[in-house]
Amino acid sequence: MKKAMIAMSGGVDSSVAAYLMKEAGYDVTGFRMRLFAGAESETADAQKVADKLGFPFTEINFEDRFNKEVIDRFVAAYENGETPNPCIVCNKHLKFGQLYDEARSLGMDYIVTGHYSRIDQDPETGKYRLHKADDPSKDQSYVLYNLTQEQLAHTMFPLGGMNKEQARQIAEDNDLINARKKDSQDICFVPDGDYVKFIKEYTGKDYPCGDFVDEAGNVLGEHKGIIKYTVGQRKGLGLALPQPMYVKEKDVENNRVVLCLHETLFTTDLDAKEFNWISGELPTEPVECKARARYNQREMPATVTVTGPDTVHVKFHEPMRAITKGQSVVLYDGDIVLGGGIII
Repeated sequence: MKKAMIAMSGGVDSSVAAYLMKEAGYDVTGFRMRLFAGAESETADAQKVADKLGFPFTEINFEDRFNKEVIDRFVAAYENGETPNPCIVCNKHLKFGQLYDEARSLGMDYIVTGHYSRIDQDPETGKYRLHKADDPSKDQSYVLYNLTQEQLAHTMFPLGGMNKEQARQIAEDNDLINARKKDSQDICFVPDGDYVKFIKEYTGKDYPCGDFVDEAGNVLGEHKGIIKYTVGQRKGLGLALPQPMYVKEKDVENNRVVLCLHETLFTTDLDAKEFNWISGELPTEPVECKARARYNQREMPATVTVTGPDTVHVKFHEPMRAITKGQSVVLYDGDIVLGGGIII
């Protein structure tokens, strides 16, 4: 019997993933990553689901690794004028990094999560492929672009072919405690959404005020600390201006926030680092594909050129709004994820 480690968050998706794997005849064990203090109710919910479905469950303390790999990077990104996506970093270093390694060391055949995405094997090349979920409104392929061929071979996403309501119905039919539990919307370690307060408390630092300037360098007013702003932002600037202006960039060195008119927020080009090609092979020619430069954006046609072992240049065929350092650019061929990297 094949063994499957279920990464359980305490939410409905991973619980239904566990149920589906058990129904499919796998030897299932539930694991929860303890990432920070204060999530005891999530652990309790995961334990109740495991008890109900009749499989062992354990919690592993990953707090130190989470602080180092996710929170420290998150804080550093904001301090460097970037807008990070910590879920992508957590998937890379924790869920499909440390937890995956733990699963393999325990003799597990698969690590299983409640992500809405799909994996298959190309019948011609034998390569594993990452696909979007069948339900576009729940698709999470954007945050999974760091998966390697080896990881894809030992990972399963049982929810990739269904929608959220079907998952909830399965949970309800099987009397799982979290069947109607609300989805978490915020960054898990910033549950109230106030990341500025979190960063200040975590670092013990204060971030000094500085100048808002226009693109010509004219001072327009005072900002309240550079970490408070993100590219494309218009609301919450606290300025009375003759026309709407938006954050174009953050000049960390001079502690200035540069504002612009809406039309100059658009650009066609970006460079990305830490780029992972899911096939494991670097293309030798420019790639014509679609690309998404933030999570909730539509993919748009682009030409992608490899510039180094893990760097690329992306040229969109039409200007894109508010391309932001620290976010990820993810490439698609139809519903197949080609790869992704961090915008620099």
